[in-house]
Amino acid sequence: MTTVIRARRAVVGDRERACAVVIRNGRIAAVEDYAAPVPGAREVILADDEALLPGLVDTHVHVNDPGRTEWEGFASATRAAAAGGVTTLIDMPLNSIPSTVDVAALAVKQKVATGQVTVDVGFWGGAIPGNLADLEPLWDAGVYGFKCFLAYSGLDEYPPLDRDQMIAAMRVIAGFDGLLIVHAEDGPTLDAQPAPSGRRYTDFLHSRPPVAEARAIAQVIDGAAETGCRVHILHLSDAGSLPLVAAAKDAGVRITVETCPHYLTLFSEEILDGSTHFKCCPPIREATNREGLWRGLADGTIDCVVSDHSPCTPELKKLGIGDFGEAWGGISSLQLGLPIVWSEGRRRGHSLVDVTRWMARNTAALAGLPDRGDIAVGNTADLCVLAPDDAFVVFPDKLHHRNAVTPYAEMALAGVVRQTWLAGEPLTVTGDRRHDPAPRARLLSRKDIR
Repeated sequence: MTTVIRARRAVVGDRERACAVVIRNGRIAAVEDYAAPVPGAREVILADDEALLPGLVDTHVHVNDPGRTEWEGFASATRAAAAGGVTTLIDMPLNSIPSTVDVAALAVKQKVATGQVTVDVGFWGGAIPGNLADLEPLWDAGVYGFKCFLAYSGLDEYPPLDRDQMIAAMRVIAGFDGLLIVHAEDGPTLDAQPAPSGRRYTDFLHSRPPVAEARAIAQVIDGAAETGCRVHILHLSDAGSLPLVAAAKDAGVRITVETCPHYLTLFSEEILDGSTHFKCCPPIREATNREGLWRGLADGTIDCVVSDHSPCTPELKKLGIGDFGEAWGGISSLQLGLPIVWSEGRRRGHSLVDVTRWMARNTAALAGLPDRGDIAVGNTADLCVLAPDDAFVVFPDKLHHRNAVTPYAEMALAGVVRQTWLAGEPLTVTGDRRHDPAPRARLLSRKDIR
């Protein structure tokens, strides 16, 4: 059946316009004027307070399945994604057991995900010491790139690369024009700091200083310039590192950068001692730093915004004792990313066009997904219906994340996701999975790129 969605407001390319989006066989067949006749089509007319956006593409999600499914899992993560307007996510290679560092581990993860996913899911591979020979087979098996750490990851099974190992991985990955994505904190710099312990957030913040990011980013830039490898800096928290990135881009280094909703919204001065639900790595820094990140988005130095959804059980957050040294680091925001970024962005004069560029078009381009991230003819009909001027209060127990732990509890946010469409059909996500249709989304592979 042909479907036409008529919207008074829609983000199409680089502007908002009224339009009629015609969908056939799960793809966008035409983008017409609002009142254009489409004979025989199923008609969907959006309310005047709703805007039609491309479905978001979140390229930084820790699903943790299998092995640590009690932390999240494919079923709960993809339901949360759908509720937040995310139609595609790329799963990180660590926190699950096994880590996705060889083809056998990828196959395990794909088997576990099959039949559980409400939105489309792809996979990153991992680059760790000793798996150089596994990188090209993983690429051929369909991963979208390779994640490495330059400091301890928090998990013994996923060790960091030193500089020489990183360069060796870059040379291999450059050989097939792959992508290396980097947790850019310098291990020796972190090791030289006092270890975080106790309830004081400032002690934790000082244990991961901005210079650790700057030194790691400089190493990545130098390595990319030497090898020609495409590189991407994950979850940038230090605005002071942006001039390094801008200069590298100007010099022709193939580098992109992301930041996250928590760095664009939260700031260290408001984090109370013992509030370990705010702990993440790199850390949430000062309010002045936050504004520097917004400037980096505005001028294009930062390319995209992703959740870095990194959940765990409440017990691992050590909320009872509030010890930042013992608590697991990670922020859960997969369902909330769009309203968080829209709430903060609109206050600074940014438009829905900006937000969808950061969270849909540029993230799709990062992963190499040319058929999504835009409302354009030929693209898969993945869409988000947002009421940008509606508002809600975050109640953790109402979220679809497996564990109700979030620093956004009781925060008022603008932008209510009223409907999400996947391949031309609306998704149903209720509070009770038993009442929803069976998941019908796809597992994505780079081999399937159109």
